[in-house]
Amino acid sequence: MQELTLYVDSRFTSPWALSAFQALTEKKLPFTLRTLDLDQGEQRQAPFRDLGLTARVPLLVQGELALAESSAIVEYLEEAFPPPAYAAVLPSGVQERARARQVMAWLRSDLMALRAERSTEVVFYAPLSTPLTAAGQAAAERLIGIAERLVTGEHLFGQWCIADTELALMLNRLILNGDPVPERLKTWCAAQWQRDSVRQWIARSRG
Repeated sequence: MQELTLYVDSRFTSPWALSAFQALTEKKLPFTLRTLDLDQGEQRQAPFRDLGLTARVPLLVQGELALAESSAIVEYLEEAFPPPAYAAVLPSGVQERARARQVMAWLRSDLMALRAERSTEVVFYAPLSTPLTAAGQAAAERLIGIAERLVTGEHLFGQWCIADTELALMLNRLILNGDPVPERLKTWCAAQWQRDSVRQWIARSRG
């Protein structure tokens, strides 16, 4: 197997870098983790700038392949290192996998006000005292409403998958900031946050 290298942000706050890291970790694939200081613009400097197509993190490099966009990385790893030889990170059923992809795509394309007002700094560093604006509150209500429909058991689609962590992280933007979230969702998110691959990410140095 060609060596795998994953580039992530040096502050370990990217939710999408977490998804790529978690996929590699869950599959127990050996990989080198490299960090870039995005505040200093290292992603726009050589040699990283010339590695991939978009100069974005996360970036997975394996031989001649340099792949950005977390959903593409997760899909690639699931196909290149499939179950049962490697742990599954997406549901096995066709319909369940489609629904997981739907949730992941939605989390990447919606809730912009919430993402702006409750960045992942509140998840991995410290909460904010600033209240949500009307737009932020509307996004929070939309997130909670959809999450209450999705969360009906231990996992969203019968077995753990990356979508569980991605939804939990989005909800934790509110929960870990002290914003109101139903207790049932808090309990579910706390359970997702105890997964070993998530704890490994949280334990990374955050200098």
